[in-house]
Amino acid sequence: MSQSLARALQILAELDAGGRSLDELARSLEVHKTTVLRLLRTLEDDRFVRRDDNHRYFLGSRLFELGTSSLEQHTIRDIALPHLENLGRQTGGQAIHLAAYESGRAIYIAKVESTSSVRMYSRVGLIAPVHATAVGKVLTCELPERQLAIALAATDFRPFTRRTITTQDAFRAELATVREQGWAEDSAEHEDFINCVGAPIRDSAGRIIAAASISVPDVILDRDGVHDLLPSLQQTTAAIAADWASTTERT
Repeated sequence: MSQSLARALQILAELDAGGRSLDELARSLEVHKTTVLRLLRTLEDDRFVRRDDNHRYFLGSRLFELGTSSLEQHTIRDIALPHLENLGRQTGGQAIHLAAYESGRAIYIAKVESTSSVRMYSRVGLIAPVHATAVGKVLTCELPERQLAIALAATDFRPFTRRTITTQDAFRAELATVREQGWAEDSAEHEDFINCVGAPIRDSAGRIIAAASISVPDVILDRDGVHDLLPSLQQTTAAIAADWASTTERT
């Protein structure tokens, strides 16, 4: 770990106990005030810390956003997993994914493995390219323009197969289709032998909080066959959303 990163983390740990002045932080870290001030300015610019009118520093709103996002991801995964496992059984042992949006990227947060001998590359914690996966399209289709711009900037539009979307204009057009129909597909766009459909999971306010998908090798089902699984997927995402709403209402 770099020295600057270690010191920045020390600052955050100190602020966890409450507000601190520059002098207090410098004494705690046993470094010069100019060094601490440089780190504080960087942390403040990214909203990891905030400074009040008395020049005392506190934990910033960005940390609370990250904490909430992490908690939501863990909670939605726990709620969703039994439903996803049941969907896997209903669809004859196909691969089922759950993904969440984080800082311009789609991240797999749960997976039910296929019973087929054909295996996908995906795993929990891996990034799902937003331009080439059904979950990525679902998670970005309703982003406000400013957040969508962040996602586009983080996307290199690499062509994984000959069917991959490779331009921002084409991707925006695809997102418009996803918004209109309420679901997305990856038609051999990420792996050339896999077809996939994805659907959103929404909170009680209608916001997309996660996406679930079914992925099937083309030797088992063709594109139309995978489309036939869409009603089961949408029933599952609706059930997850209902359980999510029930859980959040109790808390």
